[in-house]
Amino acid sequence: MAGFRNKGLRPTRRAALTLIGAGAFAAGGMTLARAAATGDDEVLTEAKVLRDPDVPVAGNPEGNISIIEWSDYNCPYCRKLEPELRQVVQDDGKVRLVLKDWPILGPLSVTAARIALAAKFQNKYHQAHDAMMGVSSRLTESRINELLASVGVDMDRLNSDLAAHGKDIDAILKRNNDQAEAFGFRGTPSFIVGKYRVPGVLSMNEFEQVIADARKAKMN
Repeated sequence: MAGFRNKGLRPTRRAALTLIGAGAFAAGGMTLARAAATGDDEVLTEAKVLRDPDVPVAGNPEGNISIIEWSDYNCPYCRKLEPELRQVVQDDGKVRLVLKDWPILGPLSVTAARIALAAKFQNKYHQAHDAMMGVSSRLTESRINELLASVGVDMDRLNSDLAAHGKDIDAILKRNNDQAEAFGFRGTPSFIVGKYRVPGVLSMNEFEQVIADARKAKMN
């Protein structure tokens, strides 16, 4: 896990498995309802966390369980996890993957997030997201521009959309940040799976298990 409070740290596999072993992250997690009860109800309503219409969605938009991911394009753990998470979502077939840009690793992370969200106005967010997540080195502004142009993003249109919609994009990033902080996340990547908090990196098998746990909790 990477982030501004614990830069360079990630949870151990034992810690992740302990949380999963708790069944529904009861030992270390937080349900949306509990979070709202602590005074963050304006930030952590299920509609705002799960159904923000301005936040891109991958996987199955009509899926019966949601995974919400807070990520940073310069986070090496986000990049490493990306293909495995997408495979889990694809194999399951009934998962909504909500992609919340949370640029906490410096100014270039903010630039990358703003550019990705601007690409949404020409229906190229997912291409931009995948291109920037698919590199192994730290991004620079010139590299970002090269990557997006290579996947068909109209850069002139993107710059126009950045200028026209900059305040709206910044408002999305603020909402994403406020939610992450209200949940107590300390770095990227961080997740909500169903109604449970997952503050760190999981393996494919661990994601499959917590998805199953979240579905069981939803039925109860």
